[in-house]
Amino acid sequence: MRVHSEEEPDEPEEPEEPGSPENGAAAPARMVPSVGLPGREWEFSTRVLTVAEVADGSTLSKVLVESGADGWDLAQVIDGGDKRVILLRRPKRPQREARRVGFAPPSES
Repeated sequence: MRVHSEEEPDEPEEPEEPGSPENGAAAPARMVPSVGLPGREWEFSTRVLTVAEVADGSTLSKVLVESGADGWDLAQVIDGGDKRVILLRRPKRPQREARRVGFAPPSES
């Protein structure tokens, strides 16, 4: 059996961290970088086609070409029984035009 004196601790204490709340200092706030891109929000559009239109080989491609000209991409084809829903998406466009920064061009005199 081991004899313990008052000066000898039972277990070694862990050293306190310099910013821990136990020693009176507030924990430093960590800056979390923003990694999201503003263009990650999407607008969605749908087109409803029959199974025959999807299978004929021309209607679906025609819809995708027309939509692609406006910036829409095919996201998913959803089964709706005798119909198919074509889900299209594109990045959200800004609500207003970005302001130009800088000087105005010189006026001609």
